[in-house]
Amino acid sequence: MSKQTFIKGALILIVAGMISRLLGFVNRMIMARLLGEEGVGIYMLTVPALLLMITLSQVGIPVAVSKLVSEAIAINDRRRIKKILYSSFTITVTLSIILTIFFSMFVPVIADKLLLDHRTLLPMLVMSPIIIIIAISSVLRGYFQGLQNMKPQAYAQVIEQVIRIVLVVIMIKLLLPFGLAHAAAGAMGSAVLGELASLAYIFYCFQKSQKRRQLSVSRYPFRSLKSTYANIFQIALPTAGSRMVGSITYFFEPILVSQSLFIAGYTVSQSTSLYGQLTGFVMPLLLLPTFITHSLSVALIPSVSESNALKHHRTVHFRITQALRLSFVSGGLATILFMLLSASLLQLIYGTNNGADFLSFMAPFFILLYFQAPLQAALQALNYAKHAMINSLIGATVKLSVLWVLATNPNFGIDGVILSVVIGILVVTLLHFAALYRLIRFKLPVSLIIRMGFLLTSLYFIGNWMITHLSFTSNFQMILFVSVSLGVLYLIGLIIMKLVTIEEWRQLFQRRTN
Repeated sequence: MSKQTFIKGALILIVAGMISRLLGFVNRMIMARLLGEEGVGIYMLTVPALLLMITLSQVGIPVAVSKLVSEAIAINDRRRIKKILYSSFTITVTLSIILTIFFSMFVPVIADKLLLDHRTLLPMLVMSPIIIIIAISSVLRGYFQGLQNMKPQAYAQVIEQVIRIVLVVIMIKLLLPFGLAHAAAGAMGSAVLGELASLAYIFYCFQKSQKRRQLSVSRYPFRSLKSTYANIFQIALPTAGSRMVGSITYFFEPILVSQSLFIAGYTVSQSTSLYGQLTGFVMPLLLLPTFITHSLSVALIPSVSESNALKHHRTVHFRITQALRLSFVSGGLATILFMLLSASLLQLIYGTNNGADFLSFMAPFFILLYFQAPLQAALQALNYAKHAMINSLIGATVKLSVLWVLATNPNFGIDGVILSVVIGILVVTLLHFAALYRLIRFKLPVSLIIRMGFLLTSLYFIGNWMITHLSFTSNFQMILFVSVSLGVLYLIGLIIMKLVTIEEWRQLFQRRTN
């Protein structure tokens, strides 16, 4: 597996991300049909705790490994690569072991006192080994990113999802007779084993790379590693800041939801079921386009960094605008389809249309979420990562505050949770825009905003006319006809309104010659 060009590496990640997302949807469909809303709710209540522990165990190490390894490769310093790998493994393994022990000890408190649902205890205990698995895997992924070889992590991503899909059916069916808690634990167990298979593959690739490059992760005395540790933490800690804000917010969200809905008069079963609809059914659909925006963000950072270093300020503005245009392109059609076909899509995918109102209401606001990743990447590339972290912190504070105030009110209840998510997205995205305007006077051209709005509005009314005036023999036929028809019109509209150009398609597949 050799080094790829920048564009080819990005394409590999986009394709792998798309396959992984599709397989992830298959996994969620299976879970939804086997566990039901309440079972999915139990499962989803435990996920934020897991993500928080994973973020804590990594502390931004993968990004640091990627950057430092790429620098060492440039000067062919094999000894430095060994030190980077040894130091990174030491940090992540030590942290993950401590956190796994800590997490296992406090699981009963989290389940009974914070989440208010004892059934989450078993799934959280089952998932605890995944912390160290992902910690080790993340260092290896960072290593291959530093080599500019995206294939191992792309393949590992797909392997993980395939194993999960195969095992989730078996484990849920085996454990469902023992109750929803055991079935949810079985679903979590399939995730752990999927990550283990992913780690096994990427470790195999790492061993092959070691032999080819004549590397070995050797022990070094601490004194000789001081500068390496300093370099790692210098990069890792600022990177971890924004992620920590998101993970901590995600951790506290189900706790606040459980507590606030209980105060509003909901039973534990009702609040768990509604939270399952939101996080298990609706959010995965809304987040589907983000794998493309994430890939665009990864590509945006070096491009903007280079232009900024050369004082090419017009190019900086152009690249940011281009990334936002393509982010809109990736999420625009999905937004309209979610608004028009919310009930039909949920019924087709999950076997229930519960949560349709959530999906249709939230969809238009998620266009702003698709802008968030490129905006944050631009701030990081321009050495304003601190501003991005502060914006994320403000957004998280506003989101959780609104959630508590509204969700505890019986007149809002679960609608308060929905509004808090929307308001959080609005605040962070607008703050990112404001920061870029204040720092580099960046702003989207008014003509571009008008073209974007006109295209989406036109698609919505055309799609609504199709659904209202045309006859369909089945739900699937309607989804297929409307999706394909609007998809064709969308592509035509993108070209006519110059939201995507032929030259950009050429650049996408163009090989680097230097």
